[in-house]
Amino acid sequence: MPRNLDLTALRAFATVTATGGVTRAAAVLNLTQSAVSMQIKRLEEALDTRLLDRTGRGVHPTPDGEKVLAYARRMLTLNDELLHRMQQSVPEGEIRLGVPHDIVPRCVPAILRVFAAEYPRTRITLISSVTTKLHALFAEGGCDVFLATENAPAQGGTEVVRLPMIWVGAEDGQAWMQRPLRLAFEDACVFRVQAQAALDRADIPWEVAITASSSRAIDASVSADLACHVVIDGFDTGEMRPVEHGGALPDIGEVGITVYASDMGRDPARDRLLELIHEVYGALRPTRRKPVLAVG
Repeated sequence: MPRNLDLTALRAFATVTATGGVTRAAAVLNLTQSAVSMQIKRLEEALDTRLLDRTGRGVHPTPDGEKVLAYARRMLTLNDELLHRMQQSVPEGEIRLGVPHDIVPRCVPAILRVFAAEYPRTRITLISSVTTKLHALFAEGGCDVFLATENAPAQGGTEVVRLPMIWVGAEDGQAWMQRPLRLAFEDACVFRVQAQAALDRADIPWEVAITASSSRAIDASVSADLACHVVIDGFDTGEMRPVEHGGALPDIGEVGITVYASDMGRDPARDRLLELIHEVYGALRPTRRKPVLAVG
């Protein structure tokens, strides 16, 4: 069975050879001379060899001691490096950030990269859900900062940007031409009522063909050209592309991206996160012009 060497004894041995004596080593290590001598003795017993030559003036490593010293220094360096690395990675705090899943991909990675570089010891726990659930979670104290997609901010919210909503479907898909128009929405999607109201005003028949509790299920259904969906302009994905309908589908209107933060007093890390959210999301602009229905 493998035996383990005592790093404390190795450190004592390395310090004795570096300082040239047990007395000076004891002062560096903040130990008694007898404690240092005992550690050296235990190391010699473990290795079954004499490590120090005390016959001349001062203390010097024996030939075996020279070999052991090289390994001791490497082992102690790795030990100290690991301890330093782990101490540096211990979180100083945590911020629980809630973001609706459909506005995560374009902006959140950039925000987290900058934040992690500036506050490497503050942990961000990302919570992705729909706006209604994030509001409820925030009210219960389950997150510290969250973003919402809504027509108007609730109490305590600040609108960061307002963008139009667009119709999305499969790339080169035909589902948007069907009547009644087949729709796919999550159960708690806040865009659902707004899209249906826009279709009613345009006198376009519709049906909710697909509902799911998972955004991935909606994405898959839309990318399979089974139905159409609605997203905020600029947040379409490779699976769901803007529908080039030429005005055949109605304007759905705009929606705001709002930020909420709990009252935690002055917190530089939390304040910097909010600043980044305003910078990145606030810089978004509509990517598409409103389609005009061709006449004649």
